[in-house]
Amino acid sequence: MSESRRDFIRKTAITTTGMYLGASAFSASSYRKIIGANDRVRVGVVGFSDRHRSSHMPCFMNHYKEMNFDLVAVSDIWRKRREDGAAMWKEKMGHDVIACQNNEELYNKKLVDAVFISTADFQHALHAIEAVKAGCDAYVEKPFAETMEDNRAALKAIKATDRVVQIGSQRRSGQNYTAANDFIRSGKFGQITMVELTWNVNQPGRWRRPALLNQLKEEDTDWKRYLMNRPFEKFDVRKYLEFRLFWPYSSGLPGQWMSHQIDTVHWFSGLQHPRSVVANGGIYMWKDGRKNWDTITAVFEYGPVNDPATGFQVTFASRMHNGDEKPSEIYYSNGGELNLITNKVSPAGGLTKRFADEMKMQPNLLPEMSLAEAAPVVASANTGGDKLTSNHVRNWMECIRSRKQPNAPVEAGYSHSIATIMTNAAVHTGEKVTFDEKTQEVMAGNKVFKF
Repeated sequence: MSESRRDFIRKTAITTTGMYLGASAFSASSYRKIIGANDRVRVGVVGFSDRHRSSHMPCFMNHYKEMNFDLVAVSDIWRKRREDGAAMWKEKMGHDVIACQNNEELYNKKLVDAVFISTADFQHALHAIEAVKAGCDAYVEKPFAETMEDNRAALKAIKATDRVVQIGSQRRSGQNYTAANDFIRSGKFGQITMVELTWNVNQPGRWRRPALLNQLKEEDTDWKRYLMNRPFEKFDVRKYLEFRLFWPYSSGLPGQWMSHQIDTVHWFSGLQHPRSVVANGGIYMWKDGRKNWDTITAVFEYGPVNDPATGFQVTFASRMHNGDEKPSEIYYSNGGELNLITNKVSPAGGLTKRFADEMKMQPNLLPEMSLAEAAPVVASANTGGDKLTSNHVRNWMECIRSRKQPNAPVEAGYSHSIATIMTNAAVHTGEKVTFDEKTQEVMAGNKVFKF
């Protein structure tokens, strides 16, 4: 990193929160005027995963030339993915890409200014800590953290620096989601009374890697480094490659899918976490040795902590054995609904004149209106650089230049992680789960939830 860029970063670091305007905020001419814009930003990959290959890679390619970024290194502890990643990026970038055996090598060599982090779910927060301590900006996939210990440690480490950390909650870079947030926060929607979240697929191979299982040998990777702070156990190729099926390496449905949708609840409502969560479900269809459920229904209560009489309910339902792969989010008020399937506000279900008159009340009906241009949300992992993620990656790149807060700052990741950890606690204990504001701990009954 050049001295001019270091000086710029140090002098213009911004610590305030709030949503950054995104890709439309810069024109090409104004962008060139930013101090340090001529310094090329060197980017590395931490974990050459399916998510990185299918989404981060095409999204980065959409913007890197205009933004003067370069991809220079790949870190992965599995030799195959390390070599495949370096070769694939070399083909894309037209120059050699350095393959690093681990993050220590990547950071000790001072190869990069920023990194994409898309490793196993339980590693995201820990790898984010490594990145910012090495002086790097980071794009960190969700779920941000799967335990409160990791969640608190990562928040503290990131907030102690001036690094730009974008959480992979790409809805925050969608025009329709931004329009929904603006409409609800304007007061025109009225009080949120209920939110229904669903995410259903019918994919027996989802999160399975049968073609890869016989390709990974323990001697080709670093199992102890993979485990990080999880309890030691013998090498298990399924827990390495199919980690989303096994706790404590992933919470499965809450961490993978619910984390996206519950983030919009926090964003639109301004609330940081649920007051309580209960959950039910099980492994009803795919009895393939997995430990994480293939079906879940979770019910949340949200509202101000100091006003238990005020609030609303959120439900999250997900099944992996029947579905159309079209995640849905519907917000309800007394006047109608805001539907992020159709991207419309409507008076559907609102208080009509007939029923208002019975109680000598005024009818309450929302107007019919469309949200801004919709970027479709798809359930498939192979998104091919979808528009939402492309906008989100670009926003991160712009904020690396401007040192402004990105659309999904670390606080967003901290909050969605509280909700997913609470849900996972309800799954594993059967208890009604709450959150202790003072200790920042998830409580299952009267006990702190630990894996």
